[in-house]
Amino acid sequence: MKKEYDVVIVGAGPAGIGIGSTLKQLGLHNYVIVERNSVGSTFNKWPKEMRLLTPSFPGHGFGLLDLNAIVPETSPGFTFQSEHLSGQEYARYLQAISHHFELPIEIGIDVKEMEKTVDGFRLNTNKGEIICKYVVWAGGEFQYPNLQPFEGGELCLHNSKVHSWEDLDGNKFFIIGGYESGMDSAIHLSHLDKDVTVLAREDTWTNYNPDPSISLSPFTCDRLAEFHDSDQLVLRGNAEVIKVEKEEEDYQIYLSNGEKIESSTQPILATGFKNSLSLILEHFYWDEENHIELNEVDESTVSEGLFLVGPQVRHEPIIFCFIYKFRQRFAIVAKEICDRLGIEVSSELIEFYRRSNMYLDDLSCCGNECIC
Repeated sequence: MKKEYDVVIVGAGPAGIGIGSTLKQLGLHNYVIVERNSVGSTFNKWPKEMRLLTPSFPGHGFGLLDLNAIVPETSPGFTFQSEHLSGQEYARYLQAISHHFELPIEIGIDVKEMEKTVDGFRLNTNKGEIICKYVVWAGGEFQYPNLQPFEGGELCLHNSKVHSWEDLDGNKFFIIGGYESGMDSAIHLSHLDKDVTVLAREDTWTNYNPDPSISLSPFTCDRLAEFHDSDQLVLRGNAEVIKVEKEEEDYQIYLSNGEKIESSTQPILATGFKNSLSLILEHFYWDEENHIELNEVDESTVSEGLFLVGPQVRHEPIIFCFIYKFRQRFAIVAKEICDRLGIEVSSELIEFYRRSNMYLDDLSCCGNECIC
């Protein structure tokens, strides 16, 4: 059945629910959020032990948001009395926001392809066709694991496929990847008294860049410090894995320096994720470094009317991959859409968003790459 809207938001994670709540507050009504599974479903798929990297706490006394909040005057940290929420807790926070604002969410909608039209966009889904003037792409990353970063990658167990680290049999594990997901996997296995070796292309644990989008987060560094003088957790830099093979019951891990490592347990693959933009690659221009080109209001430079929100957004050196970063762009995108639709946004609401550190102005309001 064909449906028509002013705006379609694809994805009901923090980016989709956040921009949807903002549009609702700015006065837009003819829009819909489409979601393949359920609100916050990605977070419900996290390993049981995984926690948000950014500390969550209410800072309203200083006029600031909880770092993991997506809507002003809310605090997942206060709600759950926790600094680092589990995925399941954060999913419940997103669901509470969607219920409070009575957001128009359609569950079970899988977008198959998107076509640019003269007046907007046509989305082909498993439930029929959707026509709209504007699209806000808010798809996440966790549901798109990078399963083949090298030959034999499919023989490994991707960290996103683990329900709980307690479920893994064996006493010695090799983890491929030295960024957040690899370190998180290593820390949880080490807490279970497993012997763990991390194989990483770079010594990420010695990168002291103050921007956690580039280096390990303080939360992860603190946890790694627990094993500083222990042989239980070994960190190997300059250990690039180029291939994995299985010989009978054992796994052979090949490094670029010619070394071969034998493992009796399935190697853990922690090489990150692809992103949902793989579904609509043709609607964006990608630069030489494989980054998406966006204009100053986070709109595609290829398909006018297509906006991007979420962890894939970046502008020059500024990487908006954390919630407290990419939420700063919600109001900018929402106000631009409302302006084009002729919806007047009150000056009081604009000031409210400014005070809440969720800007309605251009990129210059967002600070710098280290503290934004």
